[in-house]
Amino acid sequence: MVQRIEAPAAKTLRDGRCVTIRPIAEHDGPAFLAFGRALPIDDWQYLEDDLQRPEIVARLVNAHLAENWRQFVAVNAGGEIVGYSAVRRLPGWSSHVGDIQLLVSEPWRRIGLGTALAETIFEAARDLGVAKVIVEVLERQQAGVAIFERLGFSVEGVFTGHARDRAGRHHNLLILAYHIA
Repeated sequence: MVQRIEAPAAKTLRDGRCVTIRPIAEHDGPAFLAFGRALPIDDWQYLEDDLQRPEIVARLVNAHLAENWRQFVAVNAGGEIVGYSAVRRLPGWSSHVGDIQLLVSEPWRRIGLGTALAETIFEAARDLGVAKVIVEVLERQQAGVAIFERLGFSVEGVFTGHARDRAGRHHNLLILAYHIA
């Protein structure tokens, strides 16, 4: 049986601010939508899921009990969502692989929140029976690529012109991987 990480974890970040990292819940819809709408244009323009659309946010929040998926939010003292991470175990012959997402609100970057969310998602991936995690990043998102490389990921593949941004432009998609087992 697949375990669930349920207990909230308090984290003190490098600048002294505190967050609680916990599984996403049904009541998080409005705060998660506010989080998505506050992301800088460079973030949301290239996200696979449009976190500015209420129906997309509702779909994600309503999937909080899915068997092959774990989603976490980082919540500040004021109750705002300032970070999100998720891992989804892939089906079939790739069932040992998890696809992850990791997003941090701009004012909460470069203080250790991304690392804390990554640690949480790696633990959740292990609980799902995943030995390898992958993340899809557009080649032009060099800051994102650098973050994942610092976490130990390496590029395993490039899909030329594979992704399309919100303006309809095509971009190369990088697949970065990290073995967690």
